[in-house]
Amino acid sequence: MADQDTAVREFVAVTDVDEERARFFLESTGWDLQLALANFFEDGAEDDIVTLPQPESGSVSRSAGPSDQPRVTSMRDLMHEEEEDSDGEEGQRFFAGGSERSGQQIVGPPKKKNPNEVVDDLFRGAKEHGAVPVDKAGKGGGESSRAKVFGGGGYRLGAAPEEESTYVAGVRRASGSTQDVHVVLKLWKSGFSLDEGELRDYNDPANALFLESIRRGEIPLELRQRSRGGQVNLDMEDHRDEDFSKPKAAFRAFTGEGQKLGSATPELVSPQRMIGSPQEQATNEAQASASITVDQSQPVTSIQIRLADGGRLVQKFNHTHRVSDIRQFVVSARPAMAATEFVLMTTFPNKELVDESQTLKDANLLNAVIVQRLK
Repeated sequence: MADQDTAVREFVAVTDVDEERARFFLESTGWDLQLALANFFEDGAEDDIVTLPQPESGSVSRSAGPSDQPRVTSMRDLMHEEEEDSDGEEGQRFFAGGSERSGQQIVGPPKKKNPNEVVDDLFRGAKEHGAVPVDKAGKGGGESSRAKVFGGGGYRLGAAPEEESTYVAGVRRASGSTQDVHVVLKLWKSGFSLDEGELRDYNDPANALFLESIRRGEIPLELRQRSRGGQVNLDMEDHRDEDFSKPKAAFRAFTGEGQKLGSATPELVSPQRMIGSPQEQATNEAQASASITVDQSQPVTSIQIRLADGGRLVQKFNHTHRVSDIRQFVVSARPAMAATEFVLMTTFPNKELVDESQTLKDANLLNAVIVQRLK
């Protein structure tokens, strides 16, 4: 009982309420003084503060009304100031239901910022974290305008006919490798877009994390995933006074397959069918070489033939052999090409060998390099 009386006295000393009201709060919390005090101030305790004793009177009195200059700032005053500062960001607060000492606080939705404020915040945040304004002429294009590196195959030029010259195949980058990405963020009147993409709303919760990353001067996760660990270059364009206009799709040429009208359906021969297995290829090339009769007592020349499938053949001929003999040699070495139309061409200058009845000497093909090209 003595502990309860002590708690009542301490509660009255702190809150300046009567003992009956102090007991009410202490009993409701199981005589937990700290919890009772917290409930008292949360439930809206009176703001009247005990004034200091006046010099001319020895009695303690309570202020009869609000003074012009409050002598003590209460916690409620500080909370009220914070609420006033956050009015521009949070929604309106009001109470509903309840009794004299209780009620439910309801907070309305936050006030939406207009597009100008959103764009200003994004540019301000980007500049604070090191972004630099650039001229329009100095900005790079979007990701689609980046130069693409040639990845095909080819032959090494300048090799002598007697030297080994191998076909160099193109090497493709692995799909999981890193790549640098250049993205243009366009800020419109009613939303934003990336490169040539669709319009995205500023107030859409799905875009909140993206915009917050831009405001903090960070690269959003969405763009980092696109680069697969590579470097991301981000340009921001101010279009806040313009309505979104999706650019026209760039023209793309047809890259499929087709057949010439009015002609018989050709047989499609893949490179694998032309080459065959290594054992079969070696056998065919040996038979083709044996089919060319070379008279060692006559002048001999070496002809290098680069095939359309990437292979290379080297065969010795007499000067009196004809261009047609070279064609027959190619067909013997690659039997699958017998049903395929192709031409033989010189490299320098690049010229088709039309008259196949000419001798190698008359056609100026001594020690030459000849290229096979499919029609």
